[in-house]
Amino acid sequence: MRGLPRHWRRRFSGRIATLAFALILTGLLVSACDRSEPPPTDAAPSQPAKKGVASVDMQLHVETMLVKFASSRQGLTLSGKVAYGEDRYSRISSPLQGRVVEVRAHLGDRVKAGDILLVVDSPDIAQAYSEYVKEDSDLQYATRAHELAKDLYENKAMALKDLKQAENELIKARAEFRRAKERLLSLRVSAEELDKPFEQQKITSRFEMKSPLTGIVVERAVTPGQSVTGDSDHVLFTIANLDLLQVVADVYEHDLALVREGQSAMVKVEAYPEIEFPAKVTAVGDIVDPASRTIKVRAQVDNKSHKLKPEMFARLQLDVSDAAQFLTVPREAVLEVNGKQFVYVVEDGNRYVKREVKTANISPDQTRIVEGLTKGERIVIKGAVLIKGQEVKGM
Repeated sequence: MRGLPRHWRRRFSGRIATLAFALILTGLLVSACDRSEPPPTDAAPSQPAKKGVASVDMQLHVETMLVKFASSRQGLTLSGKVAYGEDRYSRISSPLQGRVVEVRAHLGDRVKAGDILLVVDSPDIAQAYSEYVKEDSDLQYATRAHELAKDLYENKAMALKDLKQAENELIKARAEFRRAKERLLSLRVSAEELDKPFEQQKITSRFEMKSPLTGIVVERAVTPGQSVTGDSDHVLFTIANLDLLQVVADVYEHDLALVREGQSAMVKVEAYPEIEFPAKVTAVGDIVDPASRTIKVRAQVDNKSHKLKPEMFARLQLDVSDAAQFLTVPREAVLEVNGKQFVYVVEDGNRYVKREVKTANISPDQTRIVEGLTKGERIVIKGAVLIKGQEVKGM
C-alpha cells in the first residue's frame, strides 16, 4: 500500500474502515438472534360449539324450571277511568225558548224523578195552546157537519159528493187537532191536563222542567232571568245517579282472550290506594282502536259510598282465574325478535332449543303461555339472553 500514491491510500483506508464496521454490526445482529426466545408453538384452534349445545361456562349462568299450571289466582291490570253509569245520568236542556223565572235545583242537590228543576216563561206554550183550542173547535164543527150530511144523504136530501166532501173536512180537522195536541205534548204539557174539559184546564205560559231520574245535580249552567233556547246542545243541568258507576278501560289485542263478560274485578284509584272497589265486567267492545290497538272494556262498580268520582283515573284489576287452568312462566323467560316471541326449551340435558310461543300478559312478572309449550317441559328462565347472544356469534 506504501507504493501507491497518497490519494489512493486514503480512499482505500476509508473503504476498509466501512467494511469493518459493517462486519461488526452483522455480528451483533446474529448474536441477538441467537439469544431471542423461540416462537411459541401454535395452540390448536378451538372447535366451534355445535348448534343447540351450551358451554360449561354458560351453564353456570343459566337457570331452568319445569312448566306447570298456575297455582294461584292470577290478575290482569288495565288502565282506564271512572265514568257515569249507562242510563244513570241525563244532560237536560230546555225543549222551548223562553226566560228563566225560577231555579229550584242547586249544585249538589239530591232530586227525585219528577222534581221541578226550573220554571221557564215561554210564549211558545201560549201560542200552541191557542192553536189547540182553535183546532178542537174546528173538529167539533166538522164532526157535526158530517153527521148532518150523513142524515141528509140517507134521506136523499143531499148528493153523494157533498157527503164525501164533509167526510174529507172531518178527516182534515182530526189531523190538525192531533198536530196541535202533539205540539203541546212536546212542550211537556201533560196529557192528563189536556184530557180535562176546557173549563177545567189550567195551562199557562209557564213551563216546569222536571228531572227525568233520581240522582244528584252534578252540573248546573243556568241562572234566574237567563234566556234559554230549544237547542239540545244548550245543557242546563246534568243529573246523575252516583250509586252505581262504570270504569271504561283499554285492553290490548294479545290480552283480549283473558277478558269476558261477567268477570269479577277490582277497581283502584290513586285517591284511595288502600281501598279496592268490587266490580264486574258488563261489556267487551267489538272494535279495535286503530291508533292504540286496544279494545274498550266496561265494568260496573258499586259506589254507594260516593268515594269514586267520574273522570278519575283508575286501574281495573281482572281476576283471570277460571276452571280451565293455564300455563304461566316468568316474564324474563320470554324473548322477542322481529315481533315474534320465543323461549329456550331444554332437551337432552344441556341442549337449548329455541321455540316460538304465543303469550298473554297477566301480571308485571308472570306471562301466560297460550300456545307453544306443554306441562312438564323444562325451559330457561334466566340466562336466555346469553344463549341468544351465543347463537348470534355462531351465525
